[in-house]
Amino acid sequence: MEENQYKDMNFIERLQYFMEKKGINDNQMTVNAGLSVGLIGKAKVSGKGMSSMNIEKILLAYPDLSADWLLTGAGSMLKDDLNGIKTIDEANSSTLPTTSMNPSIGTPYYDVDFIGGFDEVFNSQVNIPATNIVIRGFEKASLWCNVTGHSMEPKINHGDIIALHQCTLNDIQYGEIYAVVLDTIRTIKILRRSPDPDKLRFIPINTNDYDEQEFDKSRIINVFEVIGSISKFF
Repeated sequence: MEENQYKDMNFIERLQYFMEKKGINDNQMTVNAGLSVGLIGKAKVSGKGMSSMNIEKILLAYPDLSADWLLTGAGSMLKDDLNGIKTIDEANSSTLPTTSMNPSIGTPYYDVDFIGGFDEVFNSQVNIPATNIVIRGFEKASLWCNVTGHSMEPKINHGDIIALHQCTLNDIQYGEIYAVVLDTIRTIKILRRSPDPDKLRFIPINTNDYDEQEFDKSRIINVFEVIGSISKFF
């Protein structure tokens, strides 16, 4: 599988892929990692992530599994060298997402939902981020924030945090995911061309529960490229 395909998978899909390659079943991982019975099965059904505590248990039980790959899809699934592997507490930004209160390190995380109230925070000159997130592969991000809703599942899940990079309408690569602030709503969707050159198509991934929409370009106030998403780990 190509490396960029891992990034198209969500957390639980990457975990399943690791289990399949290693010949590990749900019961074996549950016992080895000390997880609650049924946790993995529920995560597979929902397609959602796990708590940071359970992720830590899995990484400690399987030290050859790359935390970077599991959380983001970046890099190799397995660590090439097990010598000197660090525990979760010892891990640095090259192996595991961390937080920093130093404004010069990492990318600011605002504890606010993009769908509700994001632009007030983004446009505020006095708002202070809750912390900074330090994670390899997301250097392009301008900021992190929360996301709610189910229209982009299973790729972006309710409760995830997303990395955003501010851009312009001219920067849009059609078929990619963007977070868009319009005059009356905020939404995260795949953007595509419309037959009407003055509009854009906003397409959800979860088409069972959500419909495609079109909005006038003139209504768009801000556009952010969605660099990626991870389950909240702090």
